[in-house]
Amino acid sequence: MNEFNKLIIKNLYKDYGETKVLKNFNLTIEKGEFVTFLGPSGCGKSTALNCISGLIQITGGEIYIDDECIDDSKKCCISPEKRGFGMVFQNYALFPHLSVYKNVAFGLEIKKVNKKSIKERVDDALKLVHLEGFAEKFPGQLSGGQQQRVAIARCIVMEPRLLLLDEPLSNLDAKLRIEMRYELKMLHERLHLSTIYVTHDQQEALALSDKIVVMKYGVIQQVGTPEEIHSNPTNLFVADFMGFKNQWTGKIQQISEKEEETEYQLIVNGLLLTCKMKNSDLNIENRRKLMDVFKNGKEIVTAIRPDDILAGDAAGNRLTCKVEMAEYLGTSSQITGKLDNGLVLDARTPAKLKLGEAASFSIPYDKIHIYPRMEE
Repeated sequence: MNEFNKLIIKNLYKDYGETKVLKNFNLTIEKGEFVTFLGPSGCGKSTALNCISGLIQITGGEIYIDDECIDDSKKCCISPEKRGFGMVFQNYALFPHLSVYKNVAFGLEIKKVNKKSIKERVDDALKLVHLEGFAEKFPGQLSGGQQQRVAIARCIVMEPRLLLLDEPLSNLDAKLRIEMRYELKMLHERLHLSTIYVTHDQQEALALSDKIVVMKYGVIQQVGTPEEIHSNPTNLFVADFMGFKNQWTGKIQQISEKEEETEYQLIVNGLLLTCKMKNSDLNIENRRKLMDVFKNGKEIVTAIRPDDILAGDAAGNRLTCKVEMAEYLGTSSQITGKLDNGLVLDARTPAKLKLGEAASFSIPYDKIHIYPRMEE
């Protein structure tokens, strides 16, 4: 199958009657990238994947492989089997009456590849997914993780130019998910196969991806590296989805702009907080929005990750709360407490704290993110 340098999606729309599932979806995927569509159920992740594969007809927009149009909803629409893509589904979709070898070889036999080449390619594919000794077994004799590996082998044996994975690990237990996540990562490192992966699991997306696309109601909210999505969400939806639980409503009292960073003085339910953000991390559009909020006395919402709140009197915004709940998580505890001003604080700390005791915490100045309250 011909290689490609870029998959380009322009102004993609998908409607079902009055329901708009995808809206103005624009994305470029480079050769060899592992790109994850991330978001809650119903945000359009799988629909976008199926539009790219050709399994769902698009309502509007264009999809290109380099300069070749593969779908524009009007003039050109290359059928799924001619796009040269491989797809792995959530439910494995294996033939129960066929052996592992026959399941993996099925597509090659349909294409009438000679038997010698089929054996070589099937053996190579099973080796890649560590199932060398399972060729004669049947799907019913395999664990869920092994069945998923067979589904992946069946896909990669066809040498697709783009691999599409629709929540392939969602049916596995927690231990198997982590094991298969590792296997997928290693497989991608070996093959450098351009991949689009769909999941609602933040940890999967962070662990596997070169690039993450966060979606809400069919609209892309942010595209970035795992580090950018994890540490610098561009809006409150992304921050909330990525675990920034401490969302407190307040106002900006003062803004001090410096060459490398901007300092914000916040009043949150009578509590004074200092927030410092590097100008390189805060794009011009977000800085403009926050300046507008400040000038017009509008409300903001903080977003602070529980893991970023430090126990004790470290440097930063110092707080004291009464511990109302403590959940033991092994290496740390999840703490929920109430501040003197009534705000609820969520923190994760290695410190052992008891219910009802007063605890001191500190929020580093650069770990507070702020967004306009009404931002959608």
